[in-house]
Amino acid sequence: MSPLTGLKITVGAHVYKHYVPNGTFQTASKEFLAMRTGIGYDVHRLAAGRDLILGGVKISHTKGLLGHSDADCLTHAICDALLGSLGAGDIGQHFPDNDGRFKDISSLKLLETVVKMVEAKGYQINNIDATIVAESPKLAPYIFQMRETVAPILKISLDQINIKATTTEGLGFIGHAEGIAAYAVASIVRKEEREGKIREVKK
Repeated sequence: MSPLTGLKITVGAHVYKHYVPNGTFQTASKEFLAMRTGIGYDVHRLAAGRDLILGGVKISHTKGLLGHSDADCLTHAICDALLGSLGAGDIGQHFPDNDGRFKDISSLKLLETVVKMVEAKGYQINNIDATIVAESPKLAPYIFQMRETVAPILKISLDQINIKATTTEGLGFIGHAEGIAAYAVASIVRKEEREGKIREVKK
């Protein structure tokens, strides 16, 4: 028998994996899935004649992002982060850019669908942290409105979604104002796990 047999990996009160004699780690219980995380990234080219939409908010600018949908790269990154947390592929698999149903669609509609997928798996969103990378325009005046727009769709409070904006200091295609990118990290928790914690806090 291996000296590792029965070894448990514990973080806080949660037992995540245990070693079995065939030399692999197996899930010890559903607690392993109590919290999951995912990362998302999206980038689109800037083009004339398009509205610039980020986080569902129309930004005043001379160009907009080019794409099959409204090309809202922030919302796309959040979608991808949530899909990643579920182990459910990416936005391109679920909303392909050769499907006419998604032509010029608001990306907030896509996010609504992804949130339903999260809920169907027995999870709810814990928090989102996102960063937009753009040389111009300045996005600081729009950040709070983006949070106010996206939070209700995610069914979370404002303090559960953080959105930041930065530049590349003139470097690369973003620095040359050829495109805008966004990164997002999402964490989701099992509904019963979160509800239990809320009950504990209220006691």
